[in-house]
Amino acid sequence: MLSQSTFGAITLLAALTTTVAGAQAFDDAKYPDWSGQWRRIEGGPPRYDMSKPPGHGQQAPLTPEYRALHEQSLKDQAAGGQGFDTTYMCIPMGMPRQMSGVFPFEFIFAPKITYILFEMMIQQPRRIYTDGRDWPKNEEPTFAGDSIGKWIDADGDGRYDVLEVETRNLRGPRVWDQSGMPMHADNEAVITERIYLDKANPDILHDEMTTTDHSLTRPWTATRNFKRERKVIWTENNCTEGNNHVVIGKENYFRSGDGYLMPARKNQAPPDLRYFKQSQK
Repeated sequence: MLSQSTFGAITLLAALTTTVAGAQAFDDAKYPDWSGQWRRIEGGPPRYDMSKPPGHGQQAPLTPEYRALHEQSLKDQAAGGQGFDTTYMCIPMGMPRQMSGVFPFEFIFAPKITYILFEMMIQQPRRIYTDGRDWPKNEEPTFAGDSIGKWIDADGDGRYDVLEVETRNLRGPRVWDQSGMPMHADNEAVITERIYLDKANPDILHDEMTTTDHSLTRPWTATRNFKRERKVIWTENNCTEGNNHVVIGKENYFRSGDGYLMPARKNQAPPDLRYFKQSQK
């Protein structure tokens, strides 16, 4: 008979052996160096195709219905509203918009999953599963969606250099960019990515992205480019802190510097105050 202390020691040894074996199974040398902080290269407003101007300049292959909705959003913004852009209410950006590089992000590699962590709170963490799993069934959709990826050794040198990702099961409402260009309300978008370092400059990262969405007449492909910051400084970016937008029903108002509610559009009606005692003049 083994004593209780001997049995406990054997159990602990087995657990440590299993842990070491698991750690050895994850070979860091097989993965690329994507450490540091990544920021977008191109200037101007973050947008789906960073090689083209925002708004109409994106030349998005929208269906007539969604082109008309985009025009409606632009018209509302020109009048002082927010259009269909919901991020001013601190609603998450969701995919594919959150990969536009509006704020920096970083990669974390693990044996069965790759994480993309963002500085801004309305850009949710991405979990890219690389363990060969199938798509989940009957799972609640999220703004970041479900992502399944595969590491590839494209140049055959024994080290991974490309991460291919497919993302589905997205929650809405979501828009392509801050102009309020809407994605389809059925939330059936499928996003594929091919992420890799630039061969000439390892401090440049490319994300080749193709989105298939029913708001489009064809799949839309664009490449996002990011530069590495090796001296990393992270800040806390909370959308709700200092947010002066006030949404009542379908109307958005603005809190002025002296704390009063003010209209966001010209000739905007005040909110319904029926539940508040009106002052008598």
